[in-house]
Amino acid sequence: MPFAPPADNCLIIVGQLAGACETRVTPAGVPVSRFLLEHHSGQQEAGLPREARCRIPVMACGDALAGIARRLAPDARVRVRGFVSRANHREGEYRLVLHAAHIDILAIESSEG
Repeated sequence: MPFAPPADNCLIIVGQLAGACETRVTPAGVPVSRFLLEHHSGQQEAGLPREARCRIPVMACGDALAGIARRLAPDARVRVRGFVSRANHREGEYRLVLHAAHIDILAIESSEG
């Protein structure tokens, strides 16, 4: 089945890691890092304030992103830019994952006073 023509598919989201980042290496030698990003913000919808909350799995592939992922603490605050796609290719399953193209480390939250 051929790929669909290029279309807009870009997500930029800021959030905090909800746990540790895990990195594995594929049989082809490509590092793949995965983490769960938790987002919480105030937005406007139809002129009314709305609380926006979500958790989205993030996958970061390649050497450059693996280097950044190694520096991510479990409580790091980051901005991730990439595209969304299905988490797997099982028929009828459409959970989304954010495939990172760029990760900015914004801050590391501290629970210490």
